[in-house]
Amino acid sequence: MSKRLKELRKNIRTLASPEISKTMQWFFKTSKGEYGEGDVFVGLKVPTQRKLARGFKDLALADLKILLNSPVHEERLISLFILVDKYNKGDEKEKAKIFSFYLKNKKGINNWDLVDLSAPKIIGKHLLKKSKSLLFKFALSKNLWERRIAVLSTYEFIRNDDYATTLQIAKILLQDNHDLIHKAVGWMLREIGKKDLRAEENFLKIHYKKMPRTMLRYAIEKFPETKRKKYLQGKI
Repeated sequence: MSKRLKELRKNIRTLASPEISKTMQWFFKTSKGEYGEGDVFVGLKVPTQRKLARGFKDLALADLKILLNSPVHEERLISLFILVDKYNKGDEKEKAKIFSFYLKNKKGINNWDLVDLSAPKIIGKHLLKKSKSLLFKFALSKNLWERRIAVLSTYEFIRNDDYATTLQIAKILLQDNHDLIHKAVGWMLREIGKKDLRAEENFLKIHYKKMPRTMLRYAIEKFPETKRKKYLQGKI
């Protein structure tokens, strides 16, 4: 462990808030049987974590590996913020190295915020003009977070007017049994609709009656109230 990493951890302990920690443990469902069971929060808000990441963006991958495998949630998120920064600033060789590092250490990317704030910016960007086969493999995984990575990584494709992968993965996950996947798929469908409403509705008209209710609600959240009610009532 480097001196810089020791310094970062000291700053984290200094800024930690027991009150914020208690709220986060509830918000991220850390109780027994919940999706975040056992996750440890010391109590840092996201803006504070971003500020710390900016101040320690020089940390080597060896230190980031330690952070990403930490039981402390904030340490894992800070490491991901630093990784995203390194990816954005790296040349092609560095980007490939970070992409590989991310996948090798994905066990620590095990809550929805960790996925959402990193997967589109590393996995999505890296696969934008490459094979998407990894995402289809993840979409079929038994691991909740791999499935969420599969969906959220496609956010970068949507931003670049490429909806095909998102729609294919959405179809695979239509009958997923987890609420966090219902929300993620519905969210990505909604993002498609912001850019191309016809593309979203072409998908919805075929599949909306068999979608989980949460997925549908997320997908049609921005629709006019009359149309939204028709979808919810199965009258489209």
